[in-house]
Amino acid sequence: MRSLRTLALAAASAALLALSACGTSAPGGTDTTAGSDTGGTGASGEVTYPVEIEHALGTTVIEEKPERVATVNWANHEVPLALGVVPVGMAAANYADEDGDGLLPWTKAKLDELGAETPVLFDDTAGIDFEAVANTEPDVILAAYSGMTQEDYDTLSQIAPTVAYPENAWGSTWQETIEFNSAAMGMAPEGQALLEDLTGTIEGLAGEHPELEGKTAMFMTHMNADDLSQVGFYTQLDTRVKFFQDLGLEMPESVVNAADGEFSQTLSAEQADQFSDVDIIVAYGDAALQEQIQADPLLSKIPAIANGAIVWLDGTTAASTAANPTPLAIDDPITADYVEQLGQAAAKAS
Repeated sequence: MRSLRTLALAAASAALLALSACGTSAPGGTDTTAGSDTGGTGASGEVTYPVEIEHALGTTVIEEKPERVATVNWANHEVPLALGVVPVGMAAANYADEDGDGLLPWTKAKLDELGAETPVLFDDTAGIDFEAVANTEPDVILAAYSGMTQEDYDTLSQIAPTVAYPENAWGSTWQETIEFNSAAMGMAPEGQALLEDLTGTIEGLAGEHPELEGKTAMFMTHMNADDLSQVGFYTQLDTRVKFFQDLGLEMPESVVNAADGEFSQTLSAEQADQFSDVDIIVAYGDAALQEQIQADPLLSKIPAIANGAIVWLDGTTAASTAANPTPLAIDDPITADYVEQLGQAAAKAS
Protein backbone atom coordinates (compact mmCIF):
# COMPACT_ATOMS: atom_id res chain seq x y z
CA MET A 1 0.00 0.00 0.00
CA ARG A 2 1.29 3.46 -0.82
CA SER A 3 1.60 5.44 2.39
CA LEU A 4 -1.27 7.69 3.36
CA ARG A 5 1.22 10.56 3.64
CA THR A 6 2.28 10.06 0.01
CA LEU A 7 -1.32 9.82 -1.20
CA ALA A 8 -2.44 12.90 0.72
CA LEU A 9 0.43 15.05 -0.48
CA ALA A 10 0.06 13.81 -4.05
CA ALA A 11 -3.65 14.64 -4.03
CA ALA A 12 -3.00 18.11 -2.63
CA SER A 13 -0.32 18.79 -5.23
CA ALA A 14 -2.58 17.61 -8.05
CA ALA A 15 -5.38 19.88 -6.85
CA LEU A 16 -3.09 22.88 -6.72
CA LEU A 17 -1.73 22.19 -10.20
CA ALA A 18 -5.23 21.87 -11.60
CA LEU A 19 -6.33 25.15 -10.06
CA SER A 20 -3.23 26.93 -11.30
CA ALA A 21 -3.77 25.59 -14.82
CA CYS A 22 -7.25 27.11 -14.82
CA GLY A 23 -5.81 30.53 -14.04
CA THR A 24 -7.37 30.57 -10.57
CA SER A 25 -5.75 30.58 -7.19
CA ALA A 26 -5.24 27.51 -5.11
CA PRO A 27 -6.39 27.31 -1.50
CA GLY A 28 -3.96 29.48 0.43
CA GLY A 29 -3.69 32.50 -1.85
CA THR A 30 -3.26 33.91 -5.31
CA ASP A 31 0.47 33.56 -5.89
CA THR A 32 0.38 30.11 -7.48
CA THR A 33 3.60 30.76 -9.38
CA ALA A 34 5.69 31.47 -6.30
CA GLY A 35 7.21 28.00 -6.32
CA SER A 36 5.83 27.21 -2.87
CA ASP A 37 4.52 23.82 -1.78
CA THR A 38 1.67 25.45 0.10
CA GLY A 39 -0.02 27.07 -2.90
CA GLY A 40 -0.35 30.83 -2.48
CA THR A 41 2.59 31.47 -0.18
CA GLY A 42 5.54 33.53 -1.29
CA ALA A 43 9.18 32.51 -1.18
CA SER A 44 9.34 33.61 2.48
CA GLY A 45 6.47 31.27 3.39
CA GLU A 46 4.07 34.15 4.03
CA VAL A 47 0.58 34.03 2.56
CA THR A 48 -0.07 36.65 -0.13
CA TYR A 49 -3.33 38.58 -0.46
CA PRO A 50 -5.95 38.72 -1.73
CA VAL A 51 -6.63 35.01 -1.29
CA GLU A 52 -9.11 33.42 -3.71
CA ILE A 53 -10.62 30.03 -2.94
CA GLU A 54 -12.78 28.18 -5.45
CA HIS A 55 -15.38 25.81 -4.05
CA ALA A 56 -18.63 24.19 -5.09
CA LEU A 57 -20.77 27.27 -4.46
CA GLY A 58 -18.55 30.00 -5.85
CA THR A 59 -15.22 31.78 -5.45
CA THR A 60 -14.41 33.44 -2.15
CA VAL A 61 -12.05 36.41 -2.05
CA ILE A 62 -10.35 37.27 1.23
CA GLU A 63 -8.63 40.65 1.11
CA GLU A 64 -6.58 40.39 4.30
CA LYS A 65 -5.82 37.96 7.08
CA PRO A 66 -8.98 37.53 9.16
CA GLU A 67 -8.86 38.12 12.89
CA ARG A 68 -12.38 37.02 13.82
CA VAL A 69 -13.19 33.50 12.63
CA ALA A 70 -16.67 31.95 12.79
CA THR A 71 -17.61 28.44 11.74
CA VAL A 72 -20.90 26.74 10.92
CA ASN A 73 -21.95 23.11 10.67
CA TRP A 74 -20.10 20.06 11.90
CA ALA A 75 -16.42 20.11 12.97
CA ASN A 76 -15.22 23.15 11.02
CA HIS A 77 -14.23 24.81 14.29
CA GLU A 78 -11.69 22.05 14.88
CA VAL A 79 -9.36 23.46 12.22
CA PRO A 80 -8.84 26.89 13.83
CA LEU A 81 -8.68 25.33 17.28
CA ALA A 82 -6.06 22.83 16.15
CA LEU A 83 -4.07 25.79 14.81
CA GLY A 84 -4.40 27.71 18.09
CA VAL A 85 -7.17 30.08 17.01
CA VAL A 86 -10.36 30.32 19.07
CA PRO A 87 -13.43 31.08 16.92
CA VAL A 88 -15.71 33.94 17.91
CA GLY A 89 -18.61 31.60 17.22
CA MET A 90 -19.13 28.01 16.13
CA ALA A 91 -21.86 25.42 15.74
CA ALA A 92 -22.86 23.58 18.89
CA ALA A 93 -22.49 19.81 18.81
CA ASN A 94 -25.95 18.54 17.91
CA TYR A 95 -25.01 14.86 17.80
CA ALA A 96 -23.46 12.62 20.46
CA ASP A 97 -23.23 15.50 22.95
CA GLU A 98 -23.48 13.32 26.05
CA ASP A 99 -23.41 16.06 28.70
CA GLY A 100 -25.42 18.63 26.78
CA ASP A 101 -22.83 21.43 26.89
CA GLY A 102 -22.67 21.76 23.11
CA LEU A 103 -19.07 20.53 22.99
CA LEU A 104 -17.58 17.15 22.17
CA PRO A 105 -14.86 16.04 24.62
CA TRP A 106 -11.87 16.82 22.39
CA THR A 107 -13.21 20.30 21.65
CA LYS A 108 -13.59 21.01 25.36
CA ALA A 109 -10.10 19.66 26.01
CA LYS A 110 -8.61 21.93 23.34
CA LEU A 111 -10.37 25.01 24.67
CA ASP A 112 -9.02 24.18 28.13
CA GLU A 113 -5.54 23.71 26.69
CA LEU A 114 -5.76 27.13 25.05
CA GLY A 115 -7.12 28.68 28.25
CA ALA A 116 -10.18 29.86 26.36
CA GLU A 117 -13.82 30.24 27.27
CA THR A 118 -16.45 28.51 25.19
CA PRO A 119 -17.19 30.65 22.11
CA VAL A 120 -20.71 31.65 21.12
CA LEU A 121 -22.45 28.43 20.12
CA PHE A 122 -24.81 28.47 17.13
CA ASP A 123 -27.81 26.15 17.25
CA ASP A 124 -28.12 24.80 13.71
CA THR A 125 -30.50 21.92 14.40
CA ALA A 126 -33.13 23.71 12.31
CA GLY A 127 -30.66 25.29 9.90
CA ILE A 128 -27.98 27.95 10.14
CA ASP A 129 -28.79 30.75 12.58
CA PHE A 130 -27.75 33.64 10.36
CA GLU A 131 -28.56 36.32 12.92
CA ALA A 132 -26.43 34.64 15.57
CA VAL A 133 -23.54 34.31 13.11
CA ALA A 134 -23.83 37.97 12.12
CA ASN A 135 -23.85 39.04 15.77
CA THR A 136 -20.34 37.62 16.23
CA GLU A 137 -19.06 40.04 13.55
CA PRO A 138 -16.75 37.56 11.82
CA ASP A 139 -14.10 38.41 9.24
CA VAL A 140 -14.46 34.98 7.66
CA ILE A 141 -16.86 32.04 7.94
CA LEU A 142 -15.53 28.49 7.60
CA ALA A 143 -17.74 25.72 6.23
CA ALA A 144 -15.51 23.43 4.18
CA TYR A 145 -17.32 20.45 5.72
CA SER A 146 -20.99 21.27 5.52
CA GLY A 147 -24.26 20.70 3.78
CA MET A 148 -25.13 24.31 3.09
CA THR A 149 -27.23 25.23 0.10
CA GLN A 150 -26.48 27.95 -2.43
CA GLU A 151 -29.02 30.15 -0.64
CA ASP A 152 -27.27 29.55 2.68
CA TYR A 153 -23.93 30.44 1.12
CA ASP A 154 -25.28 33.60 -0.49
CA THR A 155 -26.75 34.74 2.83
CA LEU A 156 -23.59 34.01 4.82
CA SER A 157 -21.48 35.76 2.19
CA GLN A 158 -23.36 38.98 2.96
CA ILE A 159 -22.06 38.67 6.52
CA ALA A 160 -18.44 37.78 5.71
CA PRO A 161 -16.40 35.87 3.10
CA THR A 162 -17.53 32.26 3.37
CA VAL A 163 -15.76 29.10 2.27
CA ALA A 164 -17.96 26.13 1.37
CA TYR A 165 -17.14 22.52 0.48
CA PRO A 166 -14.86 21.70 -2.49
CA GLU A 167 -17.31 19.50 -4.43
CA ASN A 168 -20.15 17.73 -2.60
CA ALA A 169 -22.27 18.65 0.40
CA TRP A 170 -21.07 16.64 3.42
CA GLY A 171 -18.47 15.00 1.16
CA SER A 172 -15.27 16.79 2.18
CA THR A 173 -12.52 14.60 3.56
CA TRP A 174 -10.76 15.62 6.75
CA GLN A 175 -7.79 16.57 4.56
CA GLU A 176 -9.90 18.91 2.41
CA THR A 177 -11.52 20.41 5.49
CA ILE A 178 -8.10 21.33 6.85
CA GLU A 179 -6.80 22.56 3.50
CA PHE A 180 -9.73 24.85 2.67
CA ASN A 181 -10.41 26.17 6.16
CA SER A 182 -6.76 26.90 6.93
CA ALA A 183 -6.37 28.66 3.59
CA ALA A 184 -9.35 30.88 4.40
CA MET A 185 -7.68 31.81 7.69
CA GLY A 186 -4.45 32.79 5.92
CA MET A 187 -2.77 29.80 7.56
CA ALA A 188 -2.25 27.43 4.63
CA PRO A 189 1.32 26.48 5.66
CA GLU A 190 0.20 25.71 9.19
CA GLY A 191 -2.73 23.73 7.79
CA GLN A 192 -0.39 21.68 5.62
CA ALA A 193 1.78 20.92 8.65
CA LEU A 194 -1.31 19.82 10.60
CA LEU A 195 -2.41 17.61 7.72
CA GLU A 196 0.98 15.94 7.61
CA ASP A 197 1.01 15.37 11.38
CA LEU A 198 -2.44 13.76 11.34
CA THR A 199 -1.52 11.71 8.29
CA GLY A 200 1.35 10.32 10.32
CA THR A 201 -1.03 9.51 13.19
CA ILE A 202 -3.35 7.56 10.91
CA GLU A 203 -0.47 5.77 9.24
CA GLY A 204 0.71 4.73 12.69
CA LEU A 205 -2.72 3.37 13.63
CA ALA A 206 -3.00 1.47 10.36
CA GLY A 207 0.51 0.10 10.84
CA GLU A 208 -0.52 -1.38 14.17
CA HIS A 209 -3.25 -3.36 12.39
CA PRO A 210 -1.81 -5.01 9.28
CA GLU A 211 -4.82 -7.34 9.33
CA LEU A 212 -6.81 -4.48 7.76
CA GLU A 213 -4.69 -4.45 4.61
CA GLY A 214 -6.67 -5.68 1.62
CA LYS A 215 -9.88 -6.42 3.54
CA THR A 216 -13.11 -4.95 2.19
CA ALA A 217 -15.41 -2.88 4.38
CA MET A 218 -18.98 -1.68 4.12
CA PHE A 219 -20.67 0.97 6.29
CA MET A 220 -24.35 0.26 6.83
CA THR A 221 -26.81 3.01 7.67
CA HIS A 222 -29.01 2.68 10.72
CA MET A 223 -30.68 -0.74 10.76
CA ASN A 224 -34.23 -1.22 11.98
CA ALA A 225 -34.59 -4.34 14.11
CA ASP A 226 -38.32 -4.36 13.33
CA ASP A 227 -37.74 -4.36 9.58
CA LEU A 228 -34.83 -6.30 8.14
CA SER A 229 -36.25 -6.28 4.63
CA GLN A 230 -33.74 -3.69 3.40
CA VAL A 231 -29.99 -3.11 3.42
CA GLY A 232 -28.95 0.54 3.66
CA PHE A 233 -25.32 1.54 3.19
CA TYR A 234 -23.05 4.50 2.58
CA THR A 235 -21.22 4.72 -0.73
CA GLN A 236 -17.66 5.76 -1.51
CA LEU A 237 -18.80 9.40 -1.61
CA ASP A 238 -19.34 9.40 2.16
CA THR A 239 -16.51 10.52 4.43
CA ARG A 240 -16.88 7.50 6.73
CA VAL A 241 -16.23 5.21 3.79
CA LYS A 242 -13.33 7.36 2.57
CA PHE A 243 -11.70 6.85 5.98
CA PHE A 244 -11.67 3.08 5.33
CA GLN A 245 -9.28 3.72 2.47
CA ASP A 246 -7.01 5.85 4.67
CA LEU A 247 -6.62 2.77 6.87
CA GLY A 248 -5.75 0.38 4.04
CA LEU A 249 -9.20 -1.15 3.65
CA GLU A 250 -10.71 -1.58 0.20
CA MET A 251 -14.10 -0.85 -1.29
CA PRO A 252 -16.22 -3.91 -2.15
CA GLU A 253 -17.10 -3.94 -5.83
CA SER A 254 -20.70 -4.63 -4.85
CA VAL A 255 -20.89 -1.30 -3.01
CA VAL A 256 -19.11 0.61 -5.77
CA ASN A 257 -21.38 -0.83 -8.45
CA ALA A 258 -24.55 -0.01 -6.51
CA ALA A 259 -23.56 3.57 -5.65
CA ASP A 260 -25.04 5.32 -8.71
CA GLY A 261 -23.56 8.67 -7.66
CA GLU A 262 -25.42 8.79 -4.34
CA PHE A 263 -24.01 9.10 -0.80
CA SER A 264 -26.18 6.25 0.41
CA GLN A 265 -28.25 3.52 -1.13
CA THR A 266 -30.87 1.03 -0.02
CA LEU A 267 -31.39 -2.40 -1.55
CA SER A 268 -33.82 -5.18 -0.79
CA ALA A 269 -32.55 -7.84 1.62
CA GLU A 270 -33.37 -10.30 -1.16
CA GLN A 271 -30.30 -8.89 -2.91
CA ALA A 272 -28.05 -9.43 0.10
CA ASP A 273 -26.13 -12.22 -1.63
CA GLN A 274 -24.56 -9.64 -3.94
CA PHE A 275 -22.53 -8.44 -0.94
CA SER A 276 -20.55 -11.67 -0.89
CA ASP A 277 -17.37 -9.60 -1.26
CA VAL A 278 -17.82 -7.74 2.06
CA ASP A 279 -15.35 -8.79 4.77
CA ILE A 280 -16.17 -6.19 7.46
CA ILE A 281 -19.29 -4.23 8.28
CA VAL A 282 -19.55 -1.09 10.41
CA ALA A 283 -23.06 -0.22 11.56
CA TYR A 284 -25.00 1.59 14.25
CA GLY A 285 -26.50 -0.88 16.70
CA ASP A 286 -25.53 -3.48 19.29
CA ALA A 287 -24.99 -7.19 19.91
CA ALA A 288 -28.73 -7.83 20.23
CA LEU A 289 -29.21 -6.61 16.68
CA GLN A 290 -26.31 -8.80 15.57
CA GLU A 291 -28.12 -11.90 16.79
CA GLN A 292 -31.18 -10.93 14.78
CA ILE A 293 -29.37 -10.32 11.51
CA GLN A 294 -27.25 -13.47 11.88
CA ALA A 295 -30.48 -15.44 12.22
CA ASP A 296 -32.02 -13.77 9.20
CA PRO A 297 -31.98 -16.17 6.22
CA LEU A 298 -31.22 -13.37 3.75
CA LEU A 299 -28.82 -11.06 5.62
CA SER A 300 -26.80 -13.97 6.93
CA LYS A 301 -25.65 -14.58 3.35
CA ILE A 302 -23.30 -11.60 3.74
CA PRO A 303 -19.94 -13.08 4.87
CA ALA A 304 -19.24 -10.27 7.35
CA ILE A 305 -22.56 -10.95 9.09
CA ALA A 306 -22.13 -14.72 9.07
CA ASN A 307 -18.65 -14.35 10.58
CA GLY A 308 -19.62 -11.69 13.12
CA ALA A 309 -17.04 -9.36 11.56
CA ILE A 310 -19.05 -6.32 12.58
CA VAL A 311 -18.15 -3.11 14.40
CA TRP A 312 -21.19 -1.82 16.24
CA LEU A 313 -21.35 1.90 17.02
CA ASP A 314 -23.67 3.46 19.57
CA GLY A 315 -24.94 6.47 17.68
CA THR A 316 -25.65 8.39 20.90
CA THR A 317 -22.08 8.57 22.19
CA ALA A 318 -19.13 10.76 21.26
CA ALA A 319 -17.08 7.62 20.56
CA SER A 320 -19.34 6.79 17.63
CA THR A 321 -18.12 9.88 15.78
CA ALA A 322 -14.64 8.34 15.38
CA ALA A 323 -15.85 6.68 12.18
CA ASN A 324 -16.03 10.15 10.62
CA PRO A 325 -12.60 11.60 11.47
CA THR A 326 -12.17 15.27 12.33
CA PRO A 327 -8.97 17.24 12.99
CA LEU A 328 -9.10 17.13 16.80
CA ALA A 329 -10.63 13.65 17.12
CA ILE A 330 -7.94 11.90 15.06
CA ASP A 331 -5.43 12.31 17.90
CA ASP A 332 -8.04 11.40 20.52
CA PRO A 333 -8.11 7.84 21.94
CA ILE A 334 -11.54 7.29 20.37
CA THR A 335 -9.96 6.99 16.92
CA ALA A 336 -7.41 4.45 18.12
CA ASP A 337 -10.25 2.50 19.77
CA TYR A 338 -12.24 2.53 16.53
CA VAL A 339 -9.29 1.24 14.51
CA GLU A 340 -8.76 -1.45 17.16
CA GLN A 341 -12.38 -2.56 16.70
CA LEU A 342 -11.88 -2.68 12.94
CA GLY A 343 -8.83 -4.86 13.52
CA GLN A 344 -10.81 -7.24 15.71
CA ALA A 345 -13.50 -7.50 13.01
CA ALA A 346 -10.84 -8.12 10.34
CA ALA A 347 -9.51 -11.02 12.38
CA LYS A 348 -12.95 -12.66 12.19
CA ALA A 349 -13.19 -12.24 8.43
CA SER A 350 -12.62 -15.39 6.41
